[in-house]
Amino acid sequence: MWVKFSSFILRQRIPILLVLAVLTAFMIYNARNVQMSYEMYSVLPPEDSTFQKFEKFKSQFGQESAVLVMGIKGNEVLQLENFNRWKKLLAELKKVDGVDEILGLPTVAYLEKNKEEKRFELKDLFGADEVKTQAELDSLLTEFYSFPFYRGLIYQDSTKVFVSAITLDRTRLDSKDRREMMDEIAVVCDRFVEDTGIELHFSGLPFIRSITTSQISKEIQLFIILAALITMLILFLFFRSFRATFISMLVVLTGVSWAMGWMSLLEYKITMLSGLIPPLIIVIGIPNCIFLLNKYHQEFKRHGNQIKALSRVIEKIGNAIFLTNLTTALGIAAFIFTKSEILVEFGIVTSISIMCMFVLSITIIPIFFSFSKPPGARHTKHLENKWMAVVIQKMEFIVINKRTTIYIITSILLVLSLGGISLMKTTGNISDDLPRKSKVYTDLEFFEHHFNGVIPFEIMIDTKKKGRAMQISTLKRIEKLERVIEEEAYFSKPLAIVDGIKFSRQAYYNGNEKRYGLFTDQDKSFLAPYLTSKGKNSKMLNSFVDSTRQITRITVQMKDISTEEMDTLMKTLKPKVDSIFSPDKYEVTLTGTSVIFLEGTKYLVKNLFTSLLLAIVVIALLMSTLFYSFRMVLMSLIPNILPLLVTAALMGYFSIPLKPSTIIIFSIAFGISIDDTIHYLAKFRQELKAHNHGFKLAVIEALRETGTSMIYTSVVLFFGFSVFTVSDFGGTVALGLLVSFTLFVAMNANLILLPSLLLSLDKRVTRKALAHEALLNLLDEDEDIDVEGLKLKNNEE
Repeated sequence: MWVKFSSFILRQRIPILLVLAVLTAFMIYNARNVQMSYEMYSVLPPEDSTFQKFEKFKSQFGQESAVLVMGIKGNEVLQLENFNRWKKLLAELKKVDGVDEILGLPTVAYLEKNKEEKRFELKDLFGADEVKTQAELDSLLTEFYSFPFYRGLIYQDSTKVFVSAITLDRTRLDSKDRREMMDEIAVVCDRFVEDTGIELHFSGLPFIRSITTSQISKEIQLFIILAALITMLILFLFFRSFRATFISMLVVLTGVSWAMGWMSLLEYKITMLSGLIPPLIIVIGIPNCIFLLNKYHQEFKRHGNQIKALSRVIEKIGNAIFLTNLTTALGIAAFIFTKSEILVEFGIVTSISIMCMFVLSITIIPIFFSFSKPPGARHTKHLENKWMAVVIQKMEFIVINKRTTIYIITSILLVLSLGGISLMKTTGNISDDLPRKSKVYTDLEFFEHHFNGVIPFEIMIDTKKKGRAMQISTLKRIEKLERVIEEEAYFSKPLAIVDGIKFSRQAYYNGNEKRYGLFTDQDKSFLAPYLTSKGKNSKMLNSFVDSTRQITRITVQMKDISTEEMDTLMKTLKPKVDSIFSPDKYEVTLTGTSVIFLEGTKYLVKNLFTSLLLAIVVIALLMSTLFYSFRMVLMSLIPNILPLLVTAALMGYFSIPLKPSTIIIFSIAFGISIDDTIHYLAKFRQELKAHNHGFKLAVIEALRETGTSMIYTSVVLFFGFSVFTVSDFGGTVALGLLVSFTLFVAMNANLILLPSLLLSLDKRVTRKALAHEALLNLLDEDEDIDVEGLKLKNNEE
């Protein structure tokens, strides 16, 4: 088959190039439409119970508010000039397109009793105009401090910290217009800082997402540039040829354009994970080019016939590259089975792009060199690289004479790996990958220190009877649960219907602070008409109970804690909730972004392990089509599973947590590292037949033949993945470091451990495994195409 494929490529060069050019232009055209994702990506599948509970909550009370939180610390802002400037700031922010509501000290309202209409009216405490004097401001502040409703909600009296909650339009927030909106907010706030010298702190999920999205967009461009420069430099150092370097970069950059085109055609948006695809394609695609170029130079140096060299490159390397690309694609495609939207999209686009990279490399490189003059002595000089020859010879010596030492070292690594794996911990929180010194992270810590966080946590209470949510017995239970929540160090002040009722009762008694509390039987009849009247205050009450007064909620913000801490918190909180609201009479749901993230992390870790095991099984089955022996399949997996164990141990010893951003490392690394095993075993099989089953000679010849290419590709992969270490996100840095380390260990395992295992394995078993004709023939075809019948015109340089 590959003989015919080789003939087809070399005979139909012009049509193939035209088709590739048209397809590439089409992909580049579509790639222009790829957009950044501004939404919170979905982790849990729709059928998950936690996801369904959150959806039920949103159907009752709407999407969680998209609140940008702005904090100010110190009494300076309470000075007349600064206060009025603060008041002006909030007014200017309110005019920004996309800002719906603002709640802050200068805009607070109080309830005033309208006796005639028996309803409460919302009144601005500080009025619409500037406050005239400091004495007037101090008087209004005294009145403000008499409202317990706001205490701990928008200010902390003990630390003199004031918060403004800016509610944003979610439609605009989840679109490309968010950047314009956030930039306008930033400009308005910067003017305030310049005028007053007072520092502003920002946080909240909209702010964190906005900053990270902008940073991702910048880093994608940086990664592509760095990956291209590093691989280009390494290729030139290896081959000492501008021509070889140019065509290799042309292939991988074309692959990048196809990857972005696929993303657009599939209507996927760029996320933190899919943003890694372009540099990944560059790094993963370069090994194809290296193996093809090395084989081309080896063949040409051997017999000096350019056409024969090109045809054999396609015949003898094409099949191996196809299988290595297939295994890499399968390793990453395993993410599809996680059912996590962000990982499914990553798996689909990356696996398709890798197979497209195979098509591009196996066609463009031979066709390009068929139009070029034959390689000169300087082009093949790298095959005689002295230091590389010394390295290969050293490996040969170790494999032949030091196998016992190799097995002892391997056993020690295995024992140490098991010890390190036992130390691994699963964790992860929303801010986990943020740079610790960035303002985003320090501001988040600011709000966690003063208000116990900004991450939404919701408690939905279904009383199972219409009108029961407003009964005094239910309200007292809610009040009791609020006290339980306030005792937890991770939660901010809770807000529920009872707080609105308490505020209303205080207003009914003309703002008397001592009257802030639930109504009694004595004043219930007086308050009832006011609580049921229509008006702005009823809108606030309705946001906490449904129309039938059966379902109510308690909303609270919390710290961005680890999944382990969150899991413990949920286990301790649930019994307390059940002791107040009996499960027989009430249905209480703990939900919100914080809970979704907890369950999402646990779901991902579990399913990513499953996807890794699936990838190993599928690749093992694929290997079994090459070698009809369980021992041979097992032997091919050992050099690739060992690096995964060593990397896992490294994570355990250095306290690198297992989380969504680090666990994907294993599937990616395994899918790539198995490539070297395939190339080596394929060459070993060929040499074993060529040398009439000279076992030892076949092992050594396979090492000499593939060793250089394996080292070249490993170096490219090592430094290629290292570009991710320049990221500001911890997860991306971990990806770069750990994949690079894993591939380095895998290179040594495939070059030293694998040949050692072959020599130690019962030769009869190995020969028996290789005696059968493989379903997928690799490098076994000795037939060449008719070189004489294939006329190619070589262009002079």
